[in-house]
Amino acid sequence: MDLLRPLALAALCVVLLAAVAGAAATATDVEAQSSYIVHVAEAHAPRLPRRGLLTTRGYGSFLRDRIPVEMSSPAPSVLYSYEHAATGFAARLTERQAAQLASSGSVHAVVPDTMQELHTTLTPSFLGLSPSSGLLKASNGATDVVIGVIDTGVYPEGRPSFAADPSLPPPPSKFRGGCVSGPSFNGSALCNNKLVGAKFFQRGQEALRGRALGADSKSPLDSNGHGTHTSSTAGGSAVAGAGFFDYARGKAVGMAPGARIAVYKACGEEGCASSDILAAFDEAIADNVDVLSVSLGAVGTAPNFYSDNTAVGAFRAVSKGIVVSASAGNSGPGDSTACNIAPWFLTVGASTLNRQFPGDVVLGNGQTFTGTTLYAGEPLGATKIPLVYGGDAGSKVCEEGKLNATKVAGKIVLCESGVNARAAKPYAVKLAGGAGAILASTKSFGEQSITSPHVHPATAVSFVDAEKIFKYIRAQTSPTATIVFRGTVVGPTPPSPRMASFSSRGPNFRAPEIFKPDVTAPGVDILAAWTGANSPTELESDTRRVKYNIISGTSMSCPHVSGIAALLRQARPEWSPAAIKSALMTTAYNVDSSGGVIGDMSTSDASTPFARGAGHIDPNSAVNPGLVYDAGTEDYINFLCALGYTAKQVAVFGSSISCSKRAGSSVGDHNYPAFSVVFASNKVAVVTQRRVVRNVGSDAAAAYTAKITAPDGVRVTVSPETLQFSPTEKTQEYVLTFAQRTTSSVTEKYTFGSIEWSDGEHSVTSPIAVTWPTSKVAEM
Repeated sequence: MDLLRPLALAALCVVLLAAVAGAAATATDVEAQSSYIVHVAEAHAPRLPRRGLLTTRGYGSFLRDRIPVEMSSPAPSVLYSYEHAATGFAARLTERQAAQLASSGSVHAVVPDTMQELHTTLTPSFLGLSPSSGLLKASNGATDVVIGVIDTGVYPEGRPSFAADPSLPPPPSKFRGGCVSGPSFNGSALCNNKLVGAKFFQRGQEALRGRALGADSKSPLDSNGHGTHTSSTAGGSAVAGAGFFDYARGKAVGMAPGARIAVYKACGEEGCASSDILAAFDEAIADNVDVLSVSLGAVGTAPNFYSDNTAVGAFRAVSKGIVVSASAGNSGPGDSTACNIAPWFLTVGASTLNRQFPGDVVLGNGQTFTGTTLYAGEPLGATKIPLVYGGDAGSKVCEEGKLNATKVAGKIVLCESGVNARAAKPYAVKLAGGAGAILASTKSFGEQSITSPHVHPATAVSFVDAEKIFKYIRAQTSPTATIVFRGTVVGPTPPSPRMASFSSRGPNFRAPEIFKPDVTAPGVDILAAWTGANSPTELESDTRRVKYNIISGTSMSCPHVSGIAALLRQARPEWSPAAIKSALMTTAYNVDSSGGVIGDMSTSDASTPFARGAGHIDPNSAVNPGLVYDAGTEDYINFLCALGYTAKQVAVFGSSISCSKRAGSSVGDHNYPAFSVVFASNKVAVVTQRRVVRNVGSDAAAAYTAKITAPDGVRVTVSPETLQFSPTEKTQEYVLTFAQRTTSSVTEKYTFGSIEWSDGEHSVTSPIAVTWPTSKVAEM
């Protein structure tokens, strides 16, 4: 999710809103309707054509048979029928009709529809991708792979990122999708061997909003920019001389430059309806894509998996062999803020590159504070001009129309965070006659401030630096300052990568034994293609139109991993989605460019695995991981049963198998490439977790020896200590035992370690996280 936009502002992970009710009851007591997603038992589902979601007749009959005549007014209306991402339909129903269906033996669940919000030139080289070696060469750029992107659509016209290279062969024959047309989008003219699919889904959003949306919502056209940015990041064609004005100039190319892109527009200017997202999953599965990139998710408390329709659609996709890469969310730096936390997701956090866009605040006393900016207009001069605090001029957050022009005219204004969008603050200063703006970051973001493409001279500084500037203003009779714009700076200072403060964190809120997020990837100040239907700031007053924009968020890190997954899919076609995730996790690195542990911008200290996951992706190592932790549909069903889900709740995912036949399964035994151990109380002294690894290295007779770095407060033992493989024994099981140390003190809520299996050539590393009971920490 990208961090910079009103639409996807805080995160482009997804905010779940209560279902929007239909029209209020009228004087004749007509009941209000709301939108619901109905999960139907497979045995009772009507037969549908392959494009079932476009058909409503079958479930119309289903509804007539199950809703009594006395409840039939107002008549239900079917929005979508689902066959691949779920079994069931989305419909407008009254509360009584929904309750009646929920009580039916032919229905597993009735879930209210919800609105969700959306959560390059340098990144290929930063990731070590080279056409002459490593993963990019081994995969031939993923020319046989189709990446599906569920987002706000695509704006391909005049965007070279979506042009087909003449050397690109026809799309893979297994792909069954295509492009549709709509207002301002001629599918037959705009699609090609690169952009092989473009479809849209808006019925759910219209039903929830209670009104028809604009013409652009009825086509794949991206009038927002988010979808164009994410899809070009994942698989955009190479473009020389790309940049945002003079910022980040260079060769822009997607992670999988040969991959094909299929866009499924399920989000619009007002967000994303769960029913539309599920419809996009349904169609993408039917189209037979290879990878799905999903830069959206739930903000706040992550929903139960059976009521999270994104998780349900992703489960069905993964069961079909499709890798689903998803953003962790932008609700950090608090604990348990990550979304898309089901084990079948490949969940991605956001970290920095070795590139900055500095805008220095130079005060009248000579103090200098480095901020960040993408201001591209006429710079301020070297001469310092008067400086004022927004709170002394009518609005501490610099709201439009609230600043006193007499107090602001010709001055630089210090603006606090909050209330209005970052990009709107300098514009408000401009309207009041101010010369420029300094934007303060939030306290929880620590040393990070967010880069924005300002329309007026401005830079963003950290909370601490803003406080120092404020103190200077208070201490001076006539405070002055200027802003120096330094363009694009690439270099070793500060070290990179560092975890973005906004990147959502673990532990997993719904299943704490499942480690999340999985990995981190570049998600700060990412350059990629942009729509011609929206300005870079998304302000109506901003009349600029650009082909490339620079934005931040886990929405940006997710498609990086989607593209790398596409490369792995082609280089290792026999690998399952879980094996691809395993390869990325166990080969990830955890040190920055200075040799220290990857830092956390929110604390200025080393990050923890609950922030960075297993580490930063290392594509060239992932193609040859040595061992993989595999999992499939049966493993995920066992996981759901171990959570204690009922038969109906598990059946939502498409399984008719009773959990009673799977007694004894443990959440912690799910075959994950990481370990998350929860000591729920001081009485639980020992926890064991089992894993199975498969040898995918070239040496069929390899022997791997374990090296354990135990977390504080726990003794970790492994059995066996050596794994011996052979041509006939390609998989081996091992058990980790975690025992509380009675004599050891624990001063933190979480402690971390790792287990590394090595055969001398490969290093297969899994993080270990231990969560301690509050009473245990308090004792020490």
